[in-house]
Amino acid sequence: MASPLLVAANRGPLSYGLSADGTLGARRGGGGLVSGLSAALDGQPDALWICAALSEGDREAVRRGVSEPGVRMLAIDPDVYHDAYNGISNSVLWFTHHGLYDIPHEPVFDAEFRRRWESYRTYNRAFAEALAAEAAEGAAVLVQDYHLSLAPGMLRELRPDLRISHFTHTPWATADQLDMLPDDIREELLWGLLGADELGFHTWGWAAAFIRGAHIESANGTAEGSWPSGDPWRGVHHHRSGGRRRSTRVAVYPLGVDGEELRQLAHRPEVDDRLAALRAEVGDRKTIVRVDRTELSKNILRGLLAYRELLASHPEWRGRVVHLASAYPSRQDLAVYRDYTAAVSRLALDINAEFGTADWQPVLVSVQDDFARSLAAYRLADVALINPLRDGMNLVAKEIPVVSEQGCALVLSTGAGAYAELREDALGVNPYDVSDTAEALHEALSMPAGERAERTKRLAAAATALPPAAWFRAQLDALREA
Repeated sequence: MASPLLVAANRGPLSYGLSADGTLGARRGGGGLVSGLSAALDGQPDALWICAALSEGDREAVRRGVSEPGVRMLAIDPDVYHDAYNGISNSVLWFTHHGLYDIPHEPVFDAEFRRRWESYRTYNRAFAEALAAEAAEGAAVLVQDYHLSLAPGMLRELRPDLRISHFTHTPWATADQLDMLPDDIREELLWGLLGADELGFHTWGWAAAFIRGAHIESANGTAEGSWPSGDPWRGVHHHRSGGRRRSTRVAVYPLGVDGEELRQLAHRPEVDDRLAALRAEVGDRKTIVRVDRTELSKNILRGLLAYRELLASHPEWRGRVVHLASAYPSRQDLAVYRDYTAAVSRLALDINAEFGTADWQPVLVSVQDDFARSLAAYRLADVALINPLRDGMNLVAKEIPVVSEQGCALVLSTGAGAYAELREDALGVNPYDVSDTAEALHEALSMPAGERAERTKRLAAAATALPPAAWFRAQLDALREA
């Protein structure tokens, strides 16, 4: 049956494993976007989630016709997928939006880039065609993230009757960063996004960057302003390309966390076990907690350098604090990410060698994907260190204050999307300034317990203001009412 509500995302709500005897087993998908969308779609029986088959198990499930209700996987050619996902999404668009290029050496837009971009087109076209085939007349289609930047425009041409939105979960590139793309590619990217009726971002800052970088004419007369807290900001904007014109609303929806669900997860027996083990390691020392993927934009190395400077410049903390760092390996099929993960481990070892004693290990690093340990660390946190270079939102900055048992002081980068909402009660830091971050850690560790507890209450309230179900519903209502 044609669906009145469709979601499109690279990852789906489940994945399949293929055992040696040929048996397929399904398990729930991971990642913040998947978790948020899964929660938001709960209770939407007519919804259809279209996603890519990511593994051989997923592709085998498609070949056998195995699926879950409400999910359709697309078995895109593995080589095409690799070029689109690793060659463009993660090596070009991610780097562009996060400002990660080593400018003297990259980017290089050559014939190989053009070949990969064609795969990115093919990947997006597969989603657009599947959405067009599955959507009921006038259906609402919510397309997710930078992997599918071309799909809204392609879908608009196939099904002009549909109501289409696109949400960007990353930051949006500055105008200078966007202008590094070849002119025709930049125009294709923007024209694809502007096929949507509404474009969503986590913060006004990212929405304004899109408007400025796209050189869009605003029906409001300005692309400047501020987003009023607690209420999505919207404006209608126009863009012309080759004589064509599109009008698109730009809106802000700052994704929050489901506080009740998160607290329940954080108090499961396996989390209690991890918490007991961490307490045995930490003792009565204070804790500085961070939880990240080993993603270049997360700025883990400068965070460790700041901790090292804290111990050097404030020796009174030696033996009295432990840095609990969870650094989940990310994108290890790309050499730059493998090198970064290795560098994180080396620096942690160097800090322990420089400052550690027989009964004190300054840094405890986990490079395993262990959600239970992360939740245990949340509960134990005295200080949360979140210092990304740029981040669309960063839900960890919102999760830790919700779960921390004694209250935590939040050291938060001004480059995180979450900073827009949490700045009043966080200690803001320039993510490039190691000394500034070290001093903020000292201030956080020194914060009186009463002040820390009061700040944490306000941070938790802000963090839960727009949980996933409400975040999704706000976008869906706006799309249907437009």
